[in-house]
Amino acid sequence: MAFQSGPFEAALATAAGEDGALQRELKTGFMESAERQLDLMRRSRCDANWQMAARRLHALAGGFHATQLMELAERALGGVPGDPAALREIETHLGEIGGRTTG
Repeated sequence: MAFQSGPFEAALATAAGEDGALQRELKTGFMESAERQLDLMRRSRCDANWQMAARRLHALAGGFHATQLMELAERALGGVPGDPAALREIETHLGEIGGRTTG
């Protein structure tokens, strides 16, 4: 799933206006929060922790209109703790949002 930046970038622009530094700061904060939730998902050993981290990731993505990440988090909700495919998809997508490639 290739990252479609339109809604995400529009949300950043709406929040920060023409202030490029603020846009970068918001994106950095988003990425740090998303990566924190991904880390919690990786370390989850029970359904409750997995579900909580996936729900938080879904809510964060929703706040920034990152619809593809919302879909991945929602899909993870139906999975089991530590699902390698779900974790890999989310990690790859976060890499695309952050402008880096993961392998």
